[in-house]
Amino acid sequence: MSTAEQPRRADAVRNRRLALEAAKTLLVQSGVTITVEAIARQAGLGAATIVRAFGTKDALIDAAVTDLLDPLIQRAHQALTEPDPAAALRRFLLDLIDFQAAHWVMSEQLTHLQIPLTAERRSALHQALLGMIDRAREAGAIRTDIDPAVVTVMLGEVVYAIARSSATPPALAHDFVTVLADGLRPQSSTGPAGR
Repeated sequence: MSTAEQPRRADAVRNRRLALEAAKTLLVQSGVTITVEAIARQAGLGAATIVRAFGTKDALIDAAVTDLLDPLIQRAHQALTEPDPAAALRRFLLDLIDFQAAHWVMSEQLTHLQIPLTAERRSALHQALLGMIDRAREAGAIRTDIDPAVVTVMLGEVVYAIARSSATPPALAHDFVTVLADGLRPQSSTGPAGR
């Protein structure tokens, strides 16, 4: 790389980072319409610079959402290796509530966008959650009379609803996860369900 190219490359990297951070900021703001111009203003860049860096608004949003999802996916993969599957699932659900509470507005911003990287990350997250559920079932911590796919949908929807609650302090999230875990625990044949 020539000495003339080095500053241009450094500027391009900096502009890309600024655009990503601006997009991530706008993605979590309610009532904001995300446009290339809005991202450019937030980043302090020109719209043409955004287009040069990413090509399209969808590509930039896809990269921004991927940046946001990657740490959560890493946490999910870590949970799949923890020795206590039930405790790992519980901790991950709390992480998921925290993430959703901070980013639920983002889902509304993504409607009708062509975002293949985000779709891949969502699929990876879904598969990791299924893996956690399977491990917990095999360990006898989750009932086996409910299809794992149904459990995954139920957990996802409930977590999203909890996260969107106007008052979701950590204690409330813990209580919700406790109730979920109790409901998913295998039923004793001598308990109320077996009477």
